[in-house]
Amino acid sequence: MESGIRIKKKDKGMFYATMIFGVLAAVLLSIGYFRGEGQHIAGLKAGFNILIQILPLLFLAFIVAGMVQVLIPREVIGQWVGAESGWRGILIGTAAGGLTPGGPFVSMPMVAGFFRAGAGYGTMVAYITAWSLLSVARLPMEVGILGWRFTAVRLACTWFMAPLAGFIANAFFKI
Repeated sequence: MESGIRIKKKDKGMFYATMIFGVLAAVLLSIGYFRGEGQHIAGLKAGFNILIQILPLLFLAFIVAGMVQVLIPREVIGQWVGAESGWRGILIGTAAGGLTPGGPFVSMPMVAGFFRAGAGYGTMVAYITAWSLLSVARLPMEVGILGWRFTAVRLACTWFMAPLAGFIANAFFKI
């Protein structure tokens, strides 16, 4: 019964986010329409093109997230990256986040899948933080555009943030 309550809370969050984006889309479409230059149609076409480009990746990311939930036993998830996994889980989350390629369309479904399968808050906070700050897939472009020195300084200043964020989540937000 308790899991039914959690799903409803998550559904409310998704509902509110959808409503906010729906209102924003309606406002922007109205602005484009009333300008009278066909910008609303151009905007809809551009949005549809982005959807077509991202849809395959999004579809596959959700398949991976769903398969994580059903193929990896909850006990294994709990042992390796659950709330009781401590620093080991935080370090695994940090490494996995830093190695996860792609944008939020890949990482967020992965976090949702692991979280629903029993991963702890600290581990998932470390994952998201590492994905944001330590993305290995982004390093070649960063080095190419900004240079080795800048990349090294940035990494030296941020490498510890993901484990620290995971530790703070575990220590202060025992949910």
